[in-house]
Amino acid sequence: MLDYRFIVDNLEAVKKNIADRFMKADADAVVSLFNRKTALSTALQDLQRQRNANASAMKGKLDAGERAQLFLKGKWLKDEIARTETEFATIESALEAEARRVPNMAHPDAPVGHEDKDNLEVKQAGTPPRFDFEPVDHVKLGQDLDIIDFDAGTKVTGTKFYYLKNQGVFLELGLVRYALDILQRKGFTPFITPDLAREEILEGIGFNPRGEESNVYTVAGEGTCLVGTAEITLGGYYANTILAKDKLPLRLAGLSHCFRREAGAAGQFSKGLYRVHQFTKLEMFVCCLPEESNQLHDELRLIEEEIFSGLEIPFRVVDTCTGDLGAPAYRKWDIEAWMPGRNNGEWGEVTSTSNCTDYQARRLNVRYKDDDGKNRFVHMLNGTAIAVSRAIIALMENFQQADGSIRIPSALVPYCGFDVIKR
Repeated sequence: MLDYRFIVDNLEAVKKNIADRFMKADADAVVSLFNRKTALSTALQDLQRQRNANASAMKGKLDAGERAQLFLKGKWLKDEIARTETEFATIESALEAEARRVPNMAHPDAPVGHEDKDNLEVKQAGTPPRFDFEPVDHVKLGQDLDIIDFDAGTKVTGTKFYYLKNQGVFLELGLVRYALDILQRKGFTPFITPDLAREEILEGIGFNPRGEESNVYTVAGEGTCLVGTAEITLGGYYANTILAKDKLPLRLAGLSHCFRREAGAAGQFSKGLYRVHQFTKLEMFVCCLPEESNQLHDELRLIEEEIFSGLEIPFRVVDTCTGDLGAPAYRKWDIEAWMPGRNNGEWGEVTSTSNCTDYQARRLNVRYKDDDGKNRFVHMLNGTAIAVSRAIIALMENFQQADGSIRIPSALVPYCGFDVIKR
């Protein structure tokens, strides 16, 4: 979350940022509660000084009347301190709750807009394929080639679940290993993370584990949730930790299943694998010094571009608009791959990378000790190396052939063990 003092000192800018993001948050309430907390803190310190002075006076030579008077004052101070401490705790809790609703400040260059159509294209790479036959979408390809079974997934688990089978299994594993090898060469420490996390870790990263709008599966009675991304578990790895400055930046790569309710998601753009309740993802996560985060954000984006360029998949990069950033992100780049089966050919998001500055670190209490010996919050960044389900869509649809087979891009062949998926 944002620093309380920053909100107080930059109230109008914070309120404009909330409006630009189309979010509901009450910055005025944060300021009011912060001022009340500050006043109570001052009053509490004064009462404690009076209590200490009164206790010292009680040790002196006193007549019966003076001692009785000091005793009554001490009792009043004790009650007043207890009352003030109770009010302080109530105000402090309310302040934190209100402040958590306030989103991170957006980068000044982030385009102002409400939804993905307002995102700004900054780059295209590769050329969408031209077919001399009528291309089909990945759902039909997967059924015809017997590598994806949506019907069995629905029967056994429910809608938006699926089975991968035959070469589809090796395709997923190949994509993971292909991307993981790239990250390892770039100095990322690989992890396989838990698929569950405590609710307080989700809240620290910026996910809402409860409520109708939550996108999270909660485990009843356990205080834990199924994770929607390894960003949650990688960020939580260093919660309540002071990191050594000379060890920064930390580059982590986390492989996990991802579980998302996708509440309210419907329509043709959610077809097949594009929006499902469970998928596999390899996530990049970085903890760094504040002055390094902009450069490292560009680094994460370039890694994503390298991964998809190596797969020969046409893509474009967009600068995400304020209304589509998500509360923790300061700036976010999306990579959208060309998907021939999507609305007769259209871009679809396959990765994103966000610079969350110190917004998550404040909530998770992840700090480093600077050269003056002061503890300061790190900056945190995340980025998708490969979200397997969406990468499979782009790969299948772009490399489909007239006979219904799918060519495997050369960079992926050593990881899959075959160069074509045939009927």
